[in-house]
Amino acid sequence: MNIVESLVQNFILISEHAAGNGFGINTNILETNFINIAILVSILVYVGKPFLSSTLQTRQEKVLTSIQEAESKLQQANNKQSTFVYLVIDNIKKDAITTANKVRDSIMEQGELDIARITDTGKVSILATENQIRKQIQQQIAALALKRVTTNLKSEMNSELQSKIIDNSINKLGGQL
Repeated sequence: MNIVESLVQNFILISEHAAGNGFGINTNILETNFINIAILVSILVYVGKPFLSSTLQTRQEKVLTSIQEAESKLQQANNKQSTFVYLVIDNIKKDAITTANKVRDSIMEQGELDIARITDTGKVSILATENQIRKQIQQQIAALALKRVTTNLKSEMNSELQSKIIDNSINKLGGQL
């Protein structure tokens, strides 16, 4: 049964009871026990006030103490969190510096290897170029020598000299056979 239905039923019972006896306000103070109720309420207030006040005061103190403890714990948690955040930031900074140093060292090592490789490649290229130039110079010297000999032979060669050279060559070949 819900509360509204219960109230409605109580109201109906009260109204039916009042209809039989008559419904009205009783103005007789002694009959209504108004004085007794007023005395009981005043005694209850007089006697209960210190108890109720002390209970409420105790409750208020407990609430304030709980609030202060909660604020203290919050402050401690914030301090711990700040300390933790600073530690994490310091660790991140240290890790970043370590990583940066490792990357820098790796780049320097790779740079040194690249420089050594380029230097070696340059030396090999220079040696190859020097050898090629030497061969070209030797070929030019040989060509010039042949040209000079040919020119000298053409200018100095006559039939008598040619016969002597042929006879001399035949004699050398004949002596070896």
